Amino acid sequence: MLMCSGELIEVRNPRSGQIDYRFNAPSANELSTTIQGLRAAQAAWAAAPLAHRIDVLKRWRTEWIARQGELVEALSIDTGRYLIAGSEVQSVTGMIDRWCGLVPSLAAEEEFRSASMPNISYRSQYVPYSLVGVISPWNFPVSLCFIDAIPALLAGCAVFVKPSEVTPRFVEPAMRSIAAVPELAEVFRIQPGARATGEALIAQSDVVCFTGSVATGRLVAENAARHFIPSFLELGGNDPLIVTASADLELATDVALRATCLATGQACQSLERVYVDRRIFTAFIERLVQKAQQVEPNWPDIHSGTIGPFIFARQAEIVAAQLADARAKGAKVLCGGDIEDHGGKWLRPTVLVDVHHGMQVMSDETFGPVIPVMPFDTLDEAVALANEGLYGLSAGVIAGTLDEAEAIGRRIEAGGISLNDGSLTAMCHECEKNSFKLSGMGGSRMGPAGYTRFFRRKVLIRQHGAPATIANIAEAHARPR
Repeated sequence: MLMCSGELIEVRNPRSGQIDYRFNAPSANELSTTIQGLRAAQAAWAAAPLAHRIDVLKRWRTEWIARQGELVEALSIDTGRYLIAGSEVQSVTGMIDRWCGLVPSLAAEEEFRSASMPNISYRSQYVPYSLVGVISPWNFPVSLCFIDAIPALLAGCAVFVKPSEVTPRFVEPAMRSIAAVPELAEVFRIQPGARATGEALIAQSDVVCFTGSVATGRLVAENAARHFIPSFLELGGNDPLIVTASADLELATDVALRATCLATGQACQSLERVYVDRRIFTAFIERLVQKAQQVEPNWPDIHSGTIGPFIFARQAEIVAAQLADARAKGAKVLCGGDIEDHGGKWLRPTVLVDVHHGMQVMSDETFGPVIPVMPFDTLDEAVALANEGLYGLSAGVIAGTLDEAEAIGRRIEAGGISLNDGSLTAMCHECEKNSFKLSGMGGSRMGPAGYTRFFRRKVLIRQHGAPATIANIAEAHARPR
């Protein structure tokens, strides 16, 4: 295990490529002291009525809105994009509103009577975990910082979030908003750090939530298992899109372009491989390329263009290597395809044809604005191609009717299927789902389970009649007759 040392961490600006921000990770003692303080305050937080926790979160909402400008400014530097930064900041108020409205109807204690033992009734008690550790990623730093934290806080847990060291600038204004609500500040801390901080956090938590790559997710799960705590993992994807011959070409190409290139493709639910019925393949490619060629990077002005930079410089190298592998194995690049270096790294929408599953771009997670398109002859072939591989996060189907799309979607091995659209699971948080294959494990962060997974369920079994005695288990009762 790595030890927290309070090291100085330098942070690169994704637009300029320059180091322009520094922070100190917490030392082992600082981390332990913080966690002990959160645990000490959690008992009173959990014992308070739910209405009190809702009131505290709503007061924090007001403080968050008051700092919206500085939050967006910090996040836009973290990510190199402005429109999505604003959407992320606004999404936090939506999370607070949704969960505060929903949780009073969830985890209610109810009494039931046993069907097989009439003298027995039972009631469930929901006991929150004391400390929830959250390790959040760099691609949506604000949204994925709070997506687990808000329902956990309402459940009565204390929460410590370790955001990525790649995008830590938003933490300062976020913590100022939390500090303005003292009751919340006692049980909620956001503190960036590197791998050592994450490992130490897991060792001192009661449950851990992680969003990130499969490789890191394995390490998180192994660490959590060593400490005998549950882990909720939302991991990588290589999401397929199936387009049938009956699909509307304009709709299909619009969806394929948006859902592969949103946030520069740096989203777990990005579509990363497209399968198109051979009868419309040529027309689909022609229209897709026309649209892709019109999309510009947001350089040099962050308020212009559509495609932002790679947030993490290493990701540009990964995508470049995948494209080189595809070219070497026969793929044709119809537009885009070259990393642009303006200090930071950009890639225009890149359409590939003549691709196959022996290429990394078709088998690995890409996390970039790359659109490999492959024809199919039968729906059985398309479904088999979509189901091939290690991932099962989400997928999409575009067909002439929703019924046709749903019939295909039911055959795809993934947790969320968008019908006549793409990447809807990133927008519709009411839908409970589970990841398939290596794309994750644990309770859904969407839907009611996003709240109830932060409780351990205890049952209180009530005996209304006379309990059994030792005489009831005497061997004489089993004597043959």
